[in-house]
Amino acid sequence: MILNQFLIFVVSFLVLIFSSKWLVGALTKIAKFFGWKEFIVAFFTMALASSIPNLSVGLSSALRGISHLSFGEIVGGNIIDLTVTVALAALVSRNGLRVSGKTVQVSAVFTLIIAILPLILIFDGNLSRPDGVVLIFAFLIYSFWLFRKKERFSKAYNHNTDPITAKSFFKGLGGILAAVALLLFATEGIVNSAVYFSSMLGLPLTLVGMFAVSIGNTMPEIFFSIQAAKKGKDWMVLGNLLGAVILPVTLVLGIVVLIHPIEITNFSPFVIARFFLVISAMFFLIFSRTGKRVSKKEAIFLLLVYLSFIVAEFLFGQNG
Repeated sequence: MILNQFLIFVVSFLVLIFSSKWLVGALTKIAKFFGWKEFIVAFFTMALASSIPNLSVGLSSALRGISHLSFGEIVGGNIIDLTVTVALAALVSRNGLRVSGKTVQVSAVFTLIIAILPLILIFDGNLSRPDGVVLIFAFLIYSFWLFRKKERFSKAYNHNTDPITAKSFFKGLGGILAAVALLLFATEGIVNSAVYFSSMLGLPLTLVGMFAVSIGNTMPEIFFSIQAAKKGKDWMVLGNLLGAVILPVTLVLGIVVLIHPIEITNFSPFVIARFFLVISAMFFLIFSRTGKRVSKKEAIFLLLVYLSFIVAEFLFGQNG
């Protein structure tokens, strides 16, 4: 039984990753068909790639009345992105991860604020529907700032050599429907397995979300960031990272809370998670502003932060 659940868990994540990429590709084709600008397509693609797995797990858990699984997964994923993902990208790059440009610098501040916003809202022990509205509003504020400058829309999408026809459009539409069906199938497997392991191991469901589910959901972001860093495309790493942190913790979590508010009865895991999330976000901001790059030494420090988080959660996070 344990082996079967483990296989279901692993296969479900593989299907989730595959169907997410398929869905993003289909949506990008439709974006090209409508003649959207290059910046919009790039942001659209990276944002969706990072948030679709979170949204799929979030909707499934919310509809089952266990939305705290989604909350744990998003918090855990944010800590991974701000430590492990940044660190690995900096380590494989030639001279560290460059964090230059006004957009990236300001986004780093947004990331710090937005990453800790849900932890402030849940201080009273629950994330209510009004809190969900606040989270979605935070997403809208960031989106307004990001898209408000006209120069970001001046360059038309020109990386497509093949003409996008009506046939391609409907093919993309069919791809979206098929990918969504696979996503629903995969998330059911992930949530079922998470509930099983939580019960069998006697661990809080939120703790399972923070580690098992969040690690699986952040794998595509980690692989993408490593490959982009090897090619010297640091802006792609940071765009992927910022989308991976900001969208799930605002738009996705906001939608989840509107469906089913989150009430935390065992706050122990979140006391530790709140501390490490704040620490991770603060050091990411500090490192991004010192020399406008994350050095290899700073990358090792970030890895140690995540390892400390794992140790602290499993030593103290199950109490209370």
